[in-house]
Amino acid sequence: MESISLIGTKIGMTQIFNKQGSAIPVTVLQLGPCFITQIKNIDSDGYNAIQIGYLKVPTKNLSKPELGHLKKSGLTALKHLQEHQVNSCNEFKLGQNININELKIGDLIDISGKSIGKGFTGYQKRHNFSRGPMSHGSKNHRQPGSIGAGTTPGRVFPGKKMAGRMGSNKVTVKNLQIIDINTKEHLVIVKGSVPGKPGSIISIKRK
Repeated sequence: MESISLIGTKIGMTQIFNKQGSAIPVTVLQLGPCFITQIKNIDSDGYNAIQIGYLKVPTKNLSKPELGHLKKSGLTALKHLQEHQVNSCNEFKLGQNININELKIGDLIDISGKSIGKGFTGYQKRHNFSRGPMSHGSKNHRQPGSIGAGTTPGRVFPGKKMAGRMGSNKVTVKNLQIIDINTKEHLVIVKGSVPGKPGSIISIKRK
């Protein structure tokens, strides 16, 4: 069966010890169960894709158009929907359950999530700029300094690295190895860190 994406929740980070006694930083993820809510094919949509849904919620949490869309596949209210392109749609059917049974220990997966928002930050934190001198009468400790020339060009070029909003962006970490799997609780333990804070929604794609 063709491998597709899964949507899940980041539980948090911890550490485990291998046989040599070394501590390995790991992240615990709860993936699925997900359900196929829509199937797109070349004839009707111009490409092959599967839409999957995750996280059952009360009916009142969704709008009538959203509930109508899910009703076509005979599913209850699902909060998160995500589309994933596939080579062929012949192996899938509406309402099909997609879970972590396809994953195996040692597999490499790509994990996407929304990074933690840092708010409005300055130069040092956002762009790793060095600070100014801290002695000899210097008044430029964390200020930006000059940001452009004067008469020519008489403006600041677009894209100039300055203070601004940091974080809260989609980030993908590739090739994270699966350390352990608990199919009963839909838990997957991967080596390394994953974008977002505990409780945030993430998606994975098997290599």
